[in-house]
Amino acid sequence: MTQYAMVIDLQKCVGCGACALACKTENNTALRRHGQTHNFADYQHETSGKFPKVKYMTRPVLCNHCTDAPCVEACPVTPKAMYKTADGITMHDDARCIGCRACQDACPYSSEEVKVGETSVISYNQEGEPYETFYTNKAALIPGITTNGAEVAAKTDNPPHRTRYNHPSYDDVRRSNITEKCIFCDHRLKKGELPYCVVSCPASARIFGDRNDPNSEVAKLLKKHKATVLKPEEGTKPNVFYIRDYSVRS
Repeated sequence: MTQYAMVIDLQKCVGCGACALACKTENNTALRRHGQTHNFADYQHETSGKFPKVKYMTRPVLCNHCTDAPCVEACPVTPKAMYKTADGITMHDDARCIGCRACQDACPYSSEEVKVGETSVISYNQEGEPYETFYTNKAALIPGITTNGAEVAAKTDNPPHRTRYNHPSYDDVRRSNITEKCIFCDHRLKKGELPYCVVSCPASARIFGDRNDPNSEVAKLLKKHKATVLKPEEGTKPNVFYIRDYSVRS
């Protein structure tokens, strides 16, 4: 059976942020609100060693689409709002979600222990808006002197937009008071397209495919390199893998 997976080549990744921006554009996730990040694609930044022997690493993080997903087990809804698909994606059904956040509490990758900075992994949508209110605000900053955000956005060639798509389990803009996360852009997969973060990476550091297909690039990379996963001791069997290293050529 198909098991979708993502391989992230840390030797190629330079932390440019293209994947995170692409993800926000494709999935209409909100900017920072209420002191919380809201990113399906996020980062861990680590500096180790002592000058002059210092090592720096940027590690992209996202939902690990675990084979044994604690978030699925913790979801109290029947049928579950968080569930596994036949092709191995950890999927979220917006209509079923009651916003209890049990999935967040159960996910070992959303805990403070694993965060460096503020990685999201599973986010809680307090406001179902695809962009900041500035772009729809019709009030002038200085009445009679300055224009307003909505007018400026309307006059640009590429104003803040909403990427529209259809999917049986989730909406292009999720409603308020539910959890949401990376779903490997399943709405794109159903059209034969790759996740948008993969397409947008200028260094081709993200590779996506069926790890059970020996002819897939993902399977070949996992066979060629010694891959690592986040927190293997949790026994969740992640399907996001990391190969190589930014500071060491191999």
